[in-house]
Amino acid sequence: MAKVLVFGIFDGIHPGHINFFKQAKKYGDILVVAVGQLSASKKFKNKLPKRSLKERAKLVREVPYVTKAVQGDREQGSYHVIEKEKPDVICLGYDQEKLEEDLQRWLKKKNIHVLIKRLEPHEPQKYHTSLISPPSAGRS
Repeated sequence: MAKVLVFGIFDGIHPGHINFFKQAKKYGDILVVAVGQLSASKKFKNKLPKRSLKERAKLVREVPYVTKAVQGDREQGSYHVIEKEKPDVICLGYDQEKLEEDLQRWLKKKNIHVLIKRLEPHEPQKYHTSLISPPSAGRS
């Protein structure tokens, strides 16, 4: 059974996220979602989520396409979640350029071969999280 891994902050689930999960699920039988820590939000989005990690993971688990939601790595760039979950495919969103660069470097350094797929946006002018929810102080 093929396992797919996706990464994100998921500070509230909107139709763009649902579409993202649906597209990712097409690449495997099991969809694991790594819900990002505060450090990931700071690094990749330059802001903090308004919901706690626990709240965000709960929201993700409620999406029908998702098999499992796990905490993202505390130390950004360590990718322990990849070593633990051993995905066959990693799907990235259209707006995860910084993550893709970082991930490609890490995979090459570790000599790990995982198929990486970039997914199509779903009405990004309407459903990008930065348009839906304003920046917030957030919590972990």
